[in-house]
Amino acid sequence: MDSISMISFFIFIFFCAFMFSVANSSTLGVNYVSPLLDIQERERAPSSVQLTAAYGVLNRLIPSHFSSFEFHIIHKEHCGGEFCFIISNYPGSARDGSPEILIRGTTAVDILSGVHWYLKYWCGAHISWSKTGGAQLASVPDPGSLPAVQDAGVVVKRPVPWSYYQNAVTSSYTFAWWDWKRWEKEIDWMALQGINLPLAFTGQEAIWQKVFKNFNISTSNLDDFFGGPAFLAWSRMGNLHKWGGPLPQSWFDQQLILQKKILGRMYELGMTPVLPAFSGNVPAALKRVFPSAKISRLGNWFTVNSDTRWCCTYLLDATDPLFIEIGKAIIEQQLKEYGRSSHIYNCDTFDENTPPVDDPDYISSLGATIFKGMQSADSDAVWLMQGWLFTYDPFWRPTQMKALLHSVPLGKLIVLDLYAEVKPIWATSKQFYGIPYIWCMLHNFAGNVEMYGVLDAVGSGPVEARTSENSTMVGVGMSMEGIEQNPVVYDLMSEMAFQHSPVDVKAWIDLYSRRRYGRFVQPMQDAWNILYHTIYNCTDGAYDKNRDVIVSFPDVDPNSISTLQTVLNDVHEQYGKRYLRRAILEEPNDSYDKPHLWYSTSEVIHALKLFLESGNQLSDIRTYRYDLIDLTRQVLAKYANELFLDAIEAYKLDDLHAVAHLSQKFLGLVEDLDMLLGCHDGFLLGPWIESAKELAQDEDQERQFEWNARTQITMWFDNTELEASLLRDYGNKYWSGLLRDYYGPRAAIYFKYLTESLEEGKGFNLKAWRREWIKLTNSWQSSRNVFPVKSRGNALNVSQWLFQKYLQDLGSHDH
Repeated sequence: MDSISMISFFIFIFFCAFMFSVANSSTLGVNYVSPLLDIQERERAPSSVQLTAAYGVLNRLIPSHFSSFEFHIIHKEHCGGEFCFIISNYPGSARDGSPEILIRGTTAVDILSGVHWYLKYWCGAHISWSKTGGAQLASVPDPGSLPAVQDAGVVVKRPVPWSYYQNAVTSSYTFAWWDWKRWEKEIDWMALQGINLPLAFTGQEAIWQKVFKNFNISTSNLDDFFGGPAFLAWSRMGNLHKWGGPLPQSWFDQQLILQKKILGRMYELGMTPVLPAFSGNVPAALKRVFPSAKISRLGNWFTVNSDTRWCCTYLLDATDPLFIEIGKAIIEQQLKEYGRSSHIYNCDTFDENTPPVDDPDYISSLGATIFKGMQSADSDAVWLMQGWLFTYDPFWRPTQMKALLHSVPLGKLIVLDLYAEVKPIWATSKQFYGIPYIWCMLHNFAGNVEMYGVLDAVGSGPVEARTSENSTMVGVGMSMEGIEQNPVVYDLMSEMAFQHSPVDVKAWIDLYSRRRYGRFVQPMQDAWNILYHTIYNCTDGAYDKNRDVIVSFPDVDPNSISTLQTVLNDVHEQYGKRYLRRAILEEPNDSYDKPHLWYSTSEVIHALKLFLESGNQLSDIRTYRYDLIDLTRQVLAKYANELFLDAIEAYKLDDLHAVAHLSQKFLGLVEDLDMLLGCHDGFLLGPWIESAKELAQDEDQERQFEWNARTQITMWFDNTELEASLLRDYGNKYWSGLLRDYYGPRAAIYFKYLTESLEEGKGFNLKAWRREWIKLTNSWQSSRNVFPVKSRGNALNVSQWLFQKYLQDLGSHDH
């Protein structure tokens, strides 16, 4: 298909599937928050500032076309009182170097959303994170040849005013080591995706340090309060303290400077950054300074042996007068440092911390006091709260939920329906009992690397919520714990900020494949149709925390791993022994956290084969290379789960020869996967560690920061010689370097004890395995070996070789 036909196809699809009414679509919730919207409108950066910022993003994205676009800021009156963008042809004759496309928007973010929309649906372009392939702009025609839109122009409104972004823990799982250069790229990406309500959590420790100084808490007394750089999210939430710390003063200073740059750019673009508020989490020293204050100690949060050096933080009761004083001081200090706010503050007092009593009056008083702490410093304050507690903790029954949600005046509290694509709370809580809420897609836990999604729910869920009876929805959002994965999911979800009707996901996927690679390739269309109804159609409701054996090795006696209840598909022979292939890993009595499998592996293997068939046409395209590696990794990771169970089955049959063979095959696969992942910058361990070290001011900090980086992705918290942390492998990653240097050697230890058990005729030595594994982990976390920061190797050649080596004969069966 030539470029002209391709552009015509995109325009045709746009008219068929993406044009929609411009009718007003406000919900009850939007009416409740309209006073805040009016205030923010008055306080937004001047049009000239926003336009300068918007042109800056355009120049960084596609400098060759900088002169092809002209931007104007317009008032919401031009769009019936809604936020919108309008794409039209630039009036007048087309001369060399003159603008071709005029994009008007109510904010700079809306203008840039219009740029992205135009590049998508008129030029066949695609924009994703650099690590997931970056921007595909090769399909954009040269300046002077940009396709025209219809004469009347295209008006695209936001059905709800806000597009939210981030999770409270994204700041650690992904952003921990970012500098301004990386943050600038992210803010550009956010603006192009239409995000106008991001969390802005960087540097808050410097605010706390200054505030607590005024409450007679010295800097040294805070060494026990803050976690290390890679664990600040959980320190902020009161889950842990001191672990990975103490923070050096240079960290406080540099992060505060960085936060000011982040906020400055967000405000320039017309965004509404959300600042943190006081949740009651206080340092132990406060109890000594204010002995009569109502300060309680929380319970253990996943530490080994409830070690109070790291766990059991202190919480100031919201009914204590000191709570409002500190809450007010936190907001005031931020206003002093930053010069302004957007009046929305995040506070999650009860995130995985259950209130001491369930009395509704007590809970209501807690909520009212938390809000009063914000309002006493900012009379226009609005509380933004994650709704994860309502999903996670059975404590929150309807009576307790209503007590908390109704403790604040209507319109002054907004709840994030954090996991709405799988477990929507709005549908079971009568629209959160009348409180404004934001429909969020959580999608990713712990920054794990896993191809996964629920595209149909994403393409229809926000519309269903907004159009439901008495809807109080005020926004859509992406609340993933880690980013830079599954670009297809985030491309669709970001678009829901502008979709008024459910998306035909099948048609959208066909379009996505063309945009993602910049051209039509039939096998890729077919492959993406398979991925859509398999990998990206998970409807089992299970949390997708990646527990593949490679990255989350089972810490159990092999005899406790059941293989009897597995669905069996076919028999294969090995060394004269007959073994059974498995379709799913859902044994009911296993004593370990089983890998998640929700799709037909044979279909996905076929999709990979189609990817490989397209290699000659697409191997020069970065987005293709990323997807090819990710899909190959996904298939081989599930195959490794199968190899592990084969080895366990052979062990139970006392077949030493088969155990040895299968163990070596598993370990060889880990080595091969490491080589595959090394072919793309998006799958490297090196950048994570090196970016941590680059923020250090001296050798001691470099060691501390590197230890933080290594620990977060392996095993948190202290451990004994024989007891591993409960948070082992929670933040696991499929990264080249990590497989070769840690996951492979760990698996080799387990297989060694399997073999010794059979050779000596004794039971599996679980204690010895644990002792050696924990020693390996502690040693790895403290080691200083260097890993590549640039990829090497040919992704297509390596993937083809691995397919032939491991998968050639598996495509006809589920396994």
